[in-house]
Amino acid sequence: MAIVLGPNQYGKAEVRVVAVDRSSPRHTLVDLNVSSSLRGDFAAAHTAGDNGHVLTTDAQKNTVFAFARDGVGTPEEFGLRLARHFAGSYDWITGARVAVESYGWERISVGGTEHDHSFRKAGAEVRTAVVTVDGADAHVLAGIGDLVVLKTTGSEFWGFPRDRYTTLAETHDRILATAVTARWRYLGTDVDFDAAFTAVRTALLETFATTHSLALQQSLYAMGEAVLERCPDVAEIRMSMPNRHHFLQDLSAYGLDNPDVVYHADDRPYGLIEGAVLRDDVPPAEVAWLGTPGFC
Repeated sequence: MAIVLGPNQYGKAEVRVVAVDRSSPRHTLVDLNVSSSLRGDFAAAHTAGDNGHVLTTDAQKNTVFAFARDGVGTPEEFGLRLARHFAGSYDWITGARVAVESYGWERISVGGTEHDHSFRKAGAEVRTAVVTVDGADAHVLAGIGDLVVLKTTGSEFWGFPRDRYTTLAETHDRILATAVTARWRYLGTDVDFDAAFTAVRTALLETFATTHSLALQQSLYAMGEAVLERCPDVAEIRMSMPNRHHFLQDLSAYGLDNPDVVYHADDRPYGLIEGAVLRDDVPPAEVAWLGTPGFC
């Protein structure tokens, strides 16, 4: 029996960089969290402590800052620049993965007018991008995280099997709430990433709002289907949607009824619904998803 080194990668995680564009009096900024991982011939570092093939994680961090000096663009574009640079740095580096989280800032309004250089942090929603360069191939996953949505009606849940441990009552009208984490793979890299992101986000939101849901699974599929129908650049979309339960609160102890007005929002435990919606005529690209957790 022989013991051998298996798949491995290394990099710099969570480099926080804020870049300000001061080219006009109306400033803009981007706020990013960037993680890089390199793949290639690093066996000697693991088995013999030989660092001759190790591009330091400190150098990876510094590269992120240096590239931001020349402008960021979209998270996808920034990830592509970095991943292609890392993958082409040395012969023994065969691939690179760059993950980018982009945090939104909104301009502060003063007297009804947006201020040129004052901002407030937007909500918890995060735009994401994961770029993988594997040899001559490049794959781009765009995404969104913590997109919290809720509808006060238009959702049911009934018809499920019952056993001795089932206590959940059937309902034909309930609050449906979830925090959508979605990632989608583009068919190529020649994409208007901002326009595509907006189109996907709009499709997700509009479909959640307008689909009469018999299960969160049904909503997930309908949302993914709408994205693929509206966005021809998207090959597939994968989603993770925890069910943020809202239970009708019993007010009878206070001598009050509760005509579907007051709910208890229970953050855990929660049902976790995950799934992928894809085009059946597009080849898979599993290398694009390596190291991206939280999806089936």
